[in-house]
Amino acid sequence: MSAIDTIIPAAPASTSECPIVLTEKAAGEVRKIVAEQELDADKIRLRIGVKGGGCSGFSYLLDLTEGQKPTDEQFEMHGIKIVIDPKSLLYLSGVRVDFRDELMGRGFVFQNPNATSTCGCGSSFSA
Repeated sequence: MSAIDTIIPAAPASTSECPIVLTEKAAGEVRKIVAEQELDADKIRLRIGVKGGGCSGFSYLLDLTEGQKPTDEQFEMHGIKIVIDPKSLLYLSGVRVDFRDELMGRGFVFQNPNATSTCGCGSSFSA
């Protein structure tokens, strides 16, 4: 080991850290949907994105897909393969995706620290 190695340690191996948080409860619901629809879990990806529209300017997109574009970023969390297009990634960094099953409603819930405002139902936002 040279003197420079003791001063400047080697950089860690590059890992792609997921910029969003998919809770275990949300991942469990995705697995349940995949099983109910009899889809091949090895081929399925959860596409998370945003699109223009909704009450506040952008709306969230969740989709199960086998396709992946060459420009998509791919991550994995709780055994779920996640794909996000680069444009959506700009708006989704730091987002937490959870699943709630409550008396007043059932569905996926987005908590977005980048949103400057959201609509009353929580399905759209502005940044």
